[in-house]
Amino acid sequence: MITPYDRPRRLRADRNIRRMVRENALSVNDLIYPLFIIPGEGVKEEIASLPGQYHLSVDEAVKMAKETAELGIPAVEIFGIPTYKAADGDSAWDDNEPVQQAVRAIRKEVPELYVITDVCLCQYTESGHCGHVENGCIMNDESLPLLAKVAVSHAKAGAHMVAPSDMMDGRIAVLREALDEAGYSDVAIMSYAAKYASAYYGPFRDAVHSAPQFGDRKTYQMDPANAREALKEIELDLLEGTDAIIVKPALAYLDVVRAAREITHLPICVYNVSGEYAMVKAAGAAGLIDEKRLIMETLLSMKRAGADLIITYHALEAARWIREGYEG
Repeated sequence: MITPYDRPRRLRADRNIRRMVRENALSVNDLIYPLFIIPGEGVKEEIASLPGQYHLSVDEAVKMAKETAELGIPAVEIFGIPTYKAADGDSAWDDNEPVQQAVRAIRKEVPELYVITDVCLCQYTESGHCGHVENGCIMNDESLPLLAKVAVSHAKAGAHMVAPSDMMDGRIAVLREALDEAGYSDVAIMSYAAKYASAYYGPFRDAVHSAPQFGDRKTYQMDPANAREALKEIELDLLEGTDAIIVKPALAYLDVVRAAREITHLPICVYNVSGEYAMVKAAGAAGLIDEKRLIMETLLSMKRAGADLIITYHALEAARWIREGYEG
């Protein structure tokens, strides 16, 4: 029997009361927009597996960065496709490559934007793996100085923050030491602390031409079955001096986000990855969903789980809808 006291619907009765008691909200301040930089000039090519997202030459990336800033989005994360690949990914720390050029150009032309860079080797190595390879094995300790070179080169170009996504053990401490010794103690680190070996990355690997040439990444990226292990990874990165952490992917790992929220007061970022984005876009194009509502509900679920920041390909459209006063 319902008593006079059992009426939660009283606080859902109209738009104003729903606004007043809403527990979580999505803001443009939560959003980080990924940019894919390629060699060339005047290039803006849609990525087939990520409709609405583009491969951009540096000049076009500056234009996109300006649009991002005009929408109130505070940050971009820069990924790159190099002009050449090598065994150890030398182009990843080459000052003349697209990422470093884009960082310099965006810092100059869009100074109000916060610039984050992806630190990894998979796009740059001939193997497509995230570290140094010997006899078919991805070597951990031998990869760390290579990653440090990448981070320092990004800091030198002007990055405000570096985001190592390689999942090598001990890399946060090595990057922090390298940045400090190079005079970049103010450059922050946001670690991909819990990055899973996920099938949700498929379109991204197509976008950056980073599919491994042999084997897979299960020896260094995490098993999707494990949650407690993620907390261990996060705790290690916290001890090594990361300034923020990332859980990747986002949607299928919101339990990990919630658990992480319980053990740290540092900012938690989630990566709303390419597979999550592509599924929504495909369903929207087929008329199977209310795309706008689903996108906003999905992003809000990440905030509700405990995320402070969201790296998402939906950032531009979400920012426009927020500006228009979207409430769901």
